[in-house]
Amino acid sequence: MQFTRIFGEIAGKFTLEYFVFQIVDGNAKTDVSNRKEPGMFCGESEQPQTFMSETSFVKVVFHSDNFTDQTYFSFDTRAEQQLVVYLRYGQHPELYPNRRGEVVQGSYCERIFRDCRLQTCYVQSPAYPGVYPRNLHCRYYLNTRLPFIKLYIENEEFNIDGQRCENIMTCPMRPISSDQENCPFDYIKIYDGKNEFSPVIGTFCGMGKFPYSIIGTSQDLFVEFVSSPAGPLLNTGFHFNVGNWPGHVDTAGSRNGTCDWLLSSESLRASGDSEGIFLSVAHWYPPHTSCTYLMQGEEGEIVRLYFPSFRINRIESPIQPIEADCGESLTLYDASWPDDSKIIKTFCDTFSKAMEKHDFVSTGNALFVRFESKTGSYSGSSLYYWAHYDFFNNTRLGEPVPGKPCDEVFASWKSKKGQVRSPLNTLVYKQTTSSEDVQCLYRFVTDKRLYARVILTICNVRFKDHPYNPGLCTNCLEDRVDKLLIWEPLPPGANTSHPPIPLSKAAQSGDVTCICNRHTTSTTVISRGEQLNLQLIVDSAHAAPSYFKHNTPLFEATYEFVHGPLCGPPIIHPTTDGDIHYPYYEAIGYVEPPKSIRCIWEIRVNRDRDLLLVFDRIKFASKFCEDGIVDFFVKGQLSPYLSICGENVSLAKELPVLTAEQLSPDGRDPGVIIQFIGTTSPTRAAFKIAWTELYHLPRNTDGSLTSRLTEGGTLDDAVEGCEFPCPGEAGLCIPARLVCNGVINCPNITGSTGNNLSDESEILCTREEEKRYDWLYIGIATIGLMILLCCICICICRKFCCLDD
Repeated sequence: MQFTRIFGEIAGKFTLEYFVFQIVDGNAKTDVSNRKEPGMFCGESEQPQTFMSETSFVKVVFHSDNFTDQTYFSFDTRAEQQLVVYLRYGQHPELYPNRRGEVVQGSYCERIFRDCRLQTCYVQSPAYPGVYPRNLHCRYYLNTRLPFIKLYIENEEFNIDGQRCENIMTCPMRPISSDQENCPFDYIKIYDGKNEFSPVIGTFCGMGKFPYSIIGTSQDLFVEFVSSPAGPLLNTGFHFNVGNWPGHVDTAGSRNGTCDWLLSSESLRASGDSEGIFLSVAHWYPPHTSCTYLMQGEEGEIVRLYFPSFRINRIESPIQPIEADCGESLTLYDASWPDDSKIIKTFCDTFSKAMEKHDFVSTGNALFVRFESKTGSYSGSSLYYWAHYDFFNNTRLGEPVPGKPCDEVFASWKSKKGQVRSPLNTLVYKQTTSSEDVQCLYRFVTDKRLYARVILTICNVRFKDHPYNPGLCTNCLEDRVDKLLIWEPLPPGANTSHPPIPLSKAAQSGDVTCICNRHTTSTTVISRGEQLNLQLIVDSAHAAPSYFKHNTPLFEATYEFVHGPLCGPPIIHPTTDGDIHYPYYEAIGYVEPPKSIRCIWEIRVNRDRDLLLVFDRIKFASKFCEDGIVDFFVKGQLSPYLSICGENVSLAKELPVLTAEQLSPDGRDPGVIIQFIGTTSPTRAAFKIAWTELYHLPRNTDGSLTSRLTEGGTLDDAVEGCEFPCPGEAGLCIPARLVCNGVINCPNITGSTGNNLSDESEILCTREEEKRYDWLYIGIATIGLMILLCCICICICRKFCCLDD
């Protein structure tokens, strides 16, 4: 029906008493009808207006209290097939019979929309695209399969007003408003939910281009359309489409309210995903909204957050526009709550630059994100981001070094022994620049008042093959490969004030142990002093692709601080003879007896000397080797050269002589290592080990010895320090001062006679003892004679004194 002209006698007045008419759409036989309360149109219209019925039956009722020749109206009608009305039913209506919703039985404009998708649901005012009837109360139930449901207008006009005016000249075009106070007559109200008890998103009226897309927080929206009982024949209503906004992901966490999330590492593990995801607020929210995301890890974990996609736009659909800057913001906190003193970064809608693929890492086990909006929005945030988060095990076995991503310190006063491993936090392999290798330094520190040595054992090394250097490691220090470096930062015996030895200098002197190939055998390093450094170096060329999120440690090691005060000095410098006492007498009474002990002595020997070791006395806590054992190590051998414990203590009577070749197989500083391990009542064990450096007599070209001991006890052509030859054909000798000193200093050769006597033989020591007694007698006689002379002098002096008197 097209109303071409409507005119009443009383111009300029909007009244229902003189000129009204009704349009009744449908009757008792049609499926829908507004015949019970059709409402009334009034006022004038000089422009053609179209009414397009919902049924095949329309009745027009005209009423005027004062009908004159100045009162008239005209309209014409035509019937059209439904499929022809494209603006109402769209393309291919036969494929979508419920595109305009399922009508609730007995109603005129109450419709249900299910499983809406693109172009499958048209939410329209009755009689669209014509003028909608009066006195309407329409209800639309909208639903999509997935959140978030979106209600939008593409190209159609929005025209809902119902102003009380006579004609279009006196009804100015009012802009679309979302305020209930500005919509006293006709309006559309949208609820965020399934019915009118859900939160109200907004109330809209006016004419023009609808500027917003309304996005709900779930799969459902409820729309209510109300027109006043009476109004002009002017407004054509609305046509909304319903779709699904792809801004929803399943977040591994728990939500409190609309947009406050707790994202825990436990929930992430339960989901089976390695990374969690949350998106920017993609639905409507009121002004002064605050949405929070708390990423909470377990003790020892840290949180990483990054944005694969991030865009910052101006606010397009504000509910309450403001003129100031930063209407919406996103703030990251290095805390579990919005602590302003721990802000990592703030993004603002007016002046900030988005940061994509940048890692924001917490220092603790929590990271807090807060989104704030002063304006609110009908269609989601102006800060559009796709956020990923994950958790990393940042547990340290040692004490972390401030400002260093993976350095640790292991102090003896914190723990006597323990484990060491590469960082479980694999972010360290990703956060370095492409030109810098990943370097982690592990320092082992003790004090000689507690322990004097560090034992470091590398158990497993699991380096991956280098993609750009696949060959074997031939020069560990120089090759660009993943490696472990071990060196002592201080010279033996130096105090902590001594400047540390840099790695380069230690490498030049050959004091660096380097491991670069994958292996499962153990490598043990025993420090000579109180500190030891272990450094992990991973080549930057493949650190991130090879080891980021690689859960297997690159290496595993154990450490132990040993050689406590009861052990005495750890290093004995070269001397012709000496002894080791256990326990060390000077420490007894100053330290608490330990439950177990491990002592390691290094006896350094002068070059070209053999070494004789003798147990002067020995006692173990029990006869079992597990309770106490003494091991002797020579250089170049990992296994003990000789072991003595309670089970084989008889071996201590005759220890073999260690030759100069055994003491220095590589030509470097000769020496021998002695180790004592006591696991049960170590203070009940006691021993004394004496040693003597054995000189070699000169030999002729045919191998015969060039000198022999004479009957007078002197050495012809004597070598300095080689005054007494030991028995046997080995050609060994010792200084004369060691003869008959109560300690065996020559190897025990049975059956030695004549000049070829042992240094502690009874014959030789008796002669020495007699010589010592002769000198004693001479000394005593001399002292007695001096006393006698003194007495005579005194008597003579007294006699002369008496004569004078």
